[in-house]
Amino acid sequence: MNFPDFFDQVPRITLRDPLADLLGSVTGGLMSYGYADAVRLAGHSCPTVASAYWLGVRAIKTLYGDDMPTRGAIQVSLRDRLETGTAGVVANVLGLLTGAASDGGFAGIGGQFVRRGLLQFNVDIEAELRFTRTDTGQVVLAQAYPHRVPGDPQTMRLMQLCLSAQATDEQLIEFGRLWQQRVQRILLDHAWDDTVFELKAA
Repeated sequence: MNFPDFFDQVPRITLRDPLADLLGSVTGGLMSYGYADAVRLAGHSCPTVASAYWLGVRAIKTLYGDDMPTRGAIQVSLRDRLETGTAGVVANVLGLLTGAASDGGFAGIGGQFVRRGLLQFNVDIEAELRFTRTDTGQVVLAQAYPHRVPGDPQTMRLMQLCLSAQATDEQLIEFGRLWQQRVQRILLDHAWDDTVFELKAA
């Protein structure tokens, strides 16, 4: 696929999925995810998808440190309702990384590997997201502020032209370039900027 080159520069994350291991889905149950996987899932690359992916990666790494993270052993709680704004998009990306699922998720085998109920909405928490290890109870609160990374001033004007079918081919290309340029800045230039990605152990 002809994704923008910067997708490959965004750090990936590897987790061990015990269910995948049991069922012989992948050697050792090791599953590796990159930003392109989140884009394939969402169908597009935007500040919301980028922020969800990177918050998820950083939160998982904070929970597990140098240990191999366990996919399917992380509960993800969102402060927003499912129907609110981009909550569903964020939840889908985080479900991809963690294996957490809501009521329609995998019910398990013999009482093990249950994913259902690990993804929760409308939870009373002090941050946008809460990640909890189901084995230790360790918690990380996380929030993204992508609006603090502004786009090029021409972006919105070009978006309006595109949405109203008035843009030239060159303007369509330029809009996409500027849109992804902002995503790139969020994921690479501000990856460790605490004013954009805020994580706190609780």
